[in-house]
Amino acid sequence: MIARLVLHRAGLAVATLFGVAVVVFLLLRVAPGDPIAMMIAPGASPEDIQRLRAAYGLDRSLIEQFGLWLGAIAQGDFGTSISLRVGVGGALLSRLPATLELCVAALAFAVLLGGGVAVLGTLLARKTGEAVIDAVNGLVLAVPDFIWALAFVILLGVVYPILPLSGRIDPTLPADFSTRFYLLESLVTGQWRVARDVLAHMAMPVLALGLPLAAVIARVLKASLNEAMLQDYVLLARIRGRSPLGLVLGEALRNAAGPALALTGVQFTFLIGGTVIVERIFSYPGIGNLAIDAVINRDLPLIQGLVLLFGLLFILVNIAVDLLAVALNPRLRHG
Repeated sequence: MIARLVLHRAGLAVATLFGVAVVVFLLLRVAPGDPIAMMIAPGASPEDIQRLRAAYGLDRSLIEQFGLWLGAIAQGDFGTSISLRVGVGGALLSRLPATLELCVAALAFAVLLGGGVAVLGTLLARKTGEAVIDAVNGLVLAVPDFIWALAFVILLGVVYPILPLSGRIDPTLPADFSTRFYLLESLVTGQWRVARDVLAHMAMPVLALGLPLAAVIARVLKASLNEAMLQDYVLLARIRGRSPLGLVLGEALRNAAGPALALTGVQFTFLIGGTVIVERIFSYPGIGNLAIDAVINRDLPLIQGLVLLFGLLFILVNIAVDLLAVALNPRLRHG
């Protein structure tokens, strides 16, 4: 079952990425403006302009450009960034670890907070505390991540400056990295001072990204838990004298986690997309910040590479969620 699911999803992933490639390629080509104009030095001759257009393949027909682009991608070449003057693949790989660490940390925070709120709300069912939790959860859910980011900048960066406002690590801190996964590597190698500094720089972006997701998880999981608490197996366990917390965590949570897990996977893909604005606010050097620079500079090769990367990440997250759902629910293995 799992192997068949992986093969099916892999086939859909290839088709989806091809569709994404077609759409982004055409949209960027029909958009107004000439990316080459941003690279032209004052007083450049028409021959220089034509030579530069030929170097990026922009002097060919759309079909030829698309074919050459796909052919190069198949060989691992995503082209050269117009604004950065470096390979697109290298630029993406240098920024991707920062965004992945940020998103995984935000997801972990959201799952822990949202799950805890859902369990607490279930234990306080039909009491005043439940109404308070629902009201606060609704308020958190109504505020988008970039508003949370600005609020944290003012509160924790200006009024009470206890956290760094920008960047990923203190540039004056002595740190020796062999990879771009600063947090993971510093924890594995025991560079605790570096790890604390990296976590301090991540704190506000993680809070901004994680709070809305935590509110979504809490709402969905709490509804599933309330429904599960009415099932016969939970009632039987209650008759046997199991504590309320034991009923929620030991009996209801396993069957109630399915809908929350599926929604978390979907929301995680939006979380990755949400890094675009949040990373910009905190000058965090991830692919979200890179995406804004690429759009401002109308860097066609870089934008194309970023869109494909975002699409690939979304697909991989959905596949992982499907596999996890099958692993947690044995009945799905025979579907």
